Amino acid sequence: MAEADIIARVLPSALDVDAAAWNRLLAQQSHPTPFMRHEYLAALESSGSATPRTGWTPCLMTLWQGDTLVAACPLYLKSHSYGEYVFDWAWASAYEQHGVPYYPKAVIAVPFTPVPGSRLLARDAATRALLMQAVCQWCEQEDVSSVHVLFASDDDVQTSVQQDLMLRHTVQFHWKNEPPTLAAAQGEAAKDGQTPRYRDFDHFLASLSQDKRKKIRQERRRVADAGVTFRWSLGADISTADWDFFYRCYERTYLEHGNPPYLTRDFFARMAAHMPDAWLLFVGERDGRPIASSLIAIGAYEPSATGPNDSDSCSESGTGLVAYGRYWGALERVDCLHFEACYYQPLQWCIANGAVRFEGGAQGEHKMARALLPVQATSAHWLAHPAFAEAVQRFLDREGAGVENYLESLHQRLPFKQAP
Repeated sequence: MAEADIIARVLPSALDVDAAAWNRLLAQQSHPTPFMRHEYLAALESSGSATPRTGWTPCLMTLWQGDTLVAACPLYLKSHSYGEYVFDWAWASAYEQHGVPYYPKAVIAVPFTPVPGSRLLARDAATRALLMQAVCQWCEQEDVSSVHVLFASDDDVQTSVQQDLMLRHTVQFHWKNEPPTLAAAQGEAAKDGQTPRYRDFDHFLASLSQDKRKKIRQERRRVADAGVTFRWSLGADISTADWDFFYRCYERTYLEHGNPPYLTRDFFARMAAHMPDAWLLFVGERDGRPIASSLIAIGAYEPSATGPNDSDSCSESGTGLVAYGRYWGALERVDCLHFEACYYQPLQWCIANGAVRFEGGAQGEHKMARALLPVQATSAHWLAHPAFAEAVQRFLDREGAGVENYLESLHQRLPFKQAP
């Protein structure tokens, strides 16, 4: 490592890191999210959700200058590739076919959380580079096949490229509380340098093409005609009974797909106790009975003043509130209930509360019809085996061209009406 007075320590648990020191470091990054807070990562461990038993062995990489934490990242050794949302099963299969072990591998990620954001927490770019070097050196020493930085921030990507990691791109769908070019034609240009926002849900609908606007109204009407109404609770106002009901819905969704849920009920109890302000719960009711719920994470987003601003990336100019679509479930089947619980209710709340962005989660081209637009998310990868690294780079070159063409195609089909 370049700076002799900085030492690296690998810690077996998030609980071994001072929470205040970790969160201070996170607050200095260009793309912080609530999922990288110490409370969130510690709850994943303490609740039994992300532990060696479930295939996630914490090995947090930290850099210290004296007693000061100057860099850190959530590093896990993985014995499988579940819960990551950047799919490398084909890579693992190729390793197996050639008699080379792929597992354990290392991931720098938030378990079960495909939300882009800062992963390499560091006081500056030089220290971030030292952190990435320390991770790769440790993995070589421990005979770990590879390192994967998942859903990285632009700063993380820049550091990864400088350290010769390979980049992989995927597509997500995000909504922005920002009327498109039509707003300027309607005399709603920014005033005093402020970005215009939607006034209400009808104002948002007015920006869409007629067919998209009609479809959303029809879907909302079907839910209303079925007698379903929604209420929402924020932070400490979410009752224990509502948390219990939400978990019934969340668990049922996983079980209906043949899998146990990734997160335990105790995890959400810890969220309610230690991060209540990060959660917004919608509950759908019919005849006085709760039948569905969706849980949204919220956080203040404050990118660095000198950070990149690429409208096709996951960066955001300005400051404000960001909402993240996370989990949902229903105990009764109602036509279009999923769209109402997971998109229309959250978007209506975002508009009313001035949120700048709503991230709808991984995958789902159908989200474009609800004005969640395509953005590029990026991961970075280091493979110890030179021949496999060369093969994967060739694969990523082909895949990257496909993603670029896919994004270009999607941008030709945006749901907004044309300005006169």
